[in-house]
Amino acid sequence: MATKRSVGELKESDLKGKRVFVRVDLNVPLDDNLNITDDTRVRAAIPTIKYLMGHGAKVILSTHLGRPKGVTPKYSLKPLVPRLSELLEVKVEIANDCIGEEVEKLVAAIPEGGVLLLENMRFHKEEEKNDPEFAKKLASLADLYVNDAFGTAHKAHASTEGVTKFLKPSVAGFLMQMELDYLVGAISNPKRPFAAIVGGLKVSSKIGVIESLLEKAKSKGVALLLPTDVVIADKFAADANSKAIAKKLADLSGKGVTTIIGGGDSVAAVEKVGLADKMSHISTGGGASLELLEGRTLPGVLALDDATSAAL
Repeated sequence: MATKRSVGELKESDLKGKRVFVRVDLNVPLDDNLNITDDTRVRAAIPTIKYLMGHGAKVILSTHLGRPKGVTPKYSLKPLVPRLSELLEVKVEIANDCIGEEVEKLVAAIPEGGVLLLENMRFHKEEEKNDPEFAKKLASLADLYVNDAFGTAHKAHASTEGVTKFLKPSVAGFLMQMELDYLVGAISNPKRPFAAIVGGLKVSSKIGVIESLLEKAKSKGVALLLPTDVVIADKFAADANSKAIAKKLADLSGKGVTTIIGGGDSVAAVEKVGLADKMSHISTGGGASLELLEGRTLPGVLALDDATSAAL
């Protein structure tokens, strides 16, 4: 996969006063009272947004939340605003939609360094259908495009792929860049010794990765070990002497080994035992990470400008 242009290449002269459409992945879990139970994805989006704010851009954030069928109040992005505002140290405004006259007025009112959050992209069925007219309406709000939503990069949606046909430059955000560097690097140029632990809640989404690893392992004469659990214990009992694999990975990280954790449940497990910050990289990608490791290309990444393309 070709190296993509990064938001870090854009200077103040490229960004000051410009409206930047930023696709982020703020698809966070909420409890019954609509409180965020894990803000990992919100925190991961902050560096790119702050960079744009710091260079005088007018930031327009877009994301999805859940799988709504049309406008569904429980999937509104309003509960995300307080945490987003707190982390960005600025009052984040929110629109009641992502297209239309009201949204256009709010966009026109964004000050330099200000942030507007558009309402859930998936309230419009045209988003997932990658409808060109819908993508054009989204693109009309902005001057350029940044995709920092690696978690949806495997989907060709209006806000991840469609808008790139109307906005130039279209560049990768810092999180997108980091995910690609770690994951593409891990596969194409792995540091030896190299180990992959494949686990998680949904077996179906891992089959392709396992097949890819099996084929590569076979051609290189590498043995593939199939573990039966993520805990090694001396007996099947609550009081058994046990070791969690996560602790071993954390130890290895400290010895210079590259450790990458991906997939929602695996990330949650590592967070739960307080070892997330000991790993080299925690992938926010889920399905996108898996598809990349399978050797597939990601539409949301392919749509971005190549690093070799002409400057603004």
